[in-house]
Amino acid sequence: MSTTSALFAGLMSGTSLDGVDAVVADFAAPHPRVASTAFLAYPADLRDALLALNAAGHDELRRAAELSVRLASLYAEATLAALRNGGLAANDIAALGCHGQTVRHQPALGYSLQLNHPALLAERTGITVVADFRNRDVAAGGQGAPLVPAFHDCILRDDGEHRVVLNIGGISNITDLAPGKPTRGFDTGPGNMLLDGWAARHLGTPYDAGGEWGAQGQVVPDLLKRLMAHPFLAQAAPKSCGREEFNLDWLDAQLDRGIAAVEVQATLLELTARSIVEATLRECGQPDTLAVCGGGVHNAPLMGRLAALLPDTRVVSTADFGVSPDFLEALAFAWLARRCLHGEPGNLPEVTGARGPRVLGAIYPA
Repeated sequence: MSTTSALFAGLMSGTSLDGVDAVVADFAAPHPRVASTAFLAYPADLRDALLALNAAGHDELRRAAELSVRLASLYAEATLAALRNGGLAANDIAALGCHGQTVRHQPALGYSLQLNHPALLAERTGITVVADFRNRDVAAGGQGAPLVPAFHDCILRDDGEHRVVLNIGGISNITDLAPGKPTRGFDTGPGNMLLDGWAARHLGTPYDAGGEWGAQGQVVPDLLKRLMAHPFLAQAAPKSCGREEFNLDWLDAQLDRGIAAVEVQATLLELTARSIVEATLRECGQPDTLAVCGGGVHNAPLMGRLAALLPDTRVVSTADFGVSPDFLEALAFAWLARRCLHGEPGNLPEVTGARGPRVLGAIYPA
């Protein structure tokens, strides 16, 4: 481990199950500078195996252990690619923050489970790894999520503007950065997760590229009403969710016979947009700017609906503030790894509901 380096790496593989984002960032200045990035897509069989493990099934312990080994190899490959892209070596990096792949999120039962093999990742990369970020917050009575609002506060707060940062990954979450007020954040509900699952079922593709298929359909009002009745959507913050609440089995139970697949996709897009907007207005008020990151930023119809539902708010990509929408979360886990090594808290109790600030992460030396 380089104890003097200001370079930290971060990895993120979210509930969308599309792949691994890797970033190397320089924290020498107050505002981190991205030195290099890489993205590694999940092979289809890995994605299917991870998706299957989100529900109870046969021989789960063996499957989880084997997938952890495979993920660590993929994480290492993505990390080394980011190093190559930046002309860097392992000993240039102080530490690597790796979130792992969430397969079960049950903070009410006292746990959040991310598949990872940080010891193997440290061996494969030669870099000190910081992992298991969620469970200390859960142990302190928190949700363990979302964890990125503290980082959003660090890099995107503006005392002259009310900003809400929206991450549309598999799940959508928002960070409220209101001038003169404490930072707040929570999951709003589904992001790309249902849209991607429905597209995979009916198009045979991992997602609806650019939202083009869903844009051809019409929203089904009765179906939208049933979907919006999910109790999580009306729940007050702090709150977080996962595939336990929103999945295709739940969707199938809401469907009437005869609804065309493209109409369902259009309705799912409206569900994502409306659940985000209703939660934002209810919990945060009307923001001046909605800064969007995550895969959903590339879904033009979804961005259009957000803008239409928030006519008095500027809806933009975080790229407008110099932060890549595709690598912001990976950057956040590089920042969290740095906080851990420095013995500094990484959570915001007002966001997660924890009893107080906590240093997050377990350290696996190189």
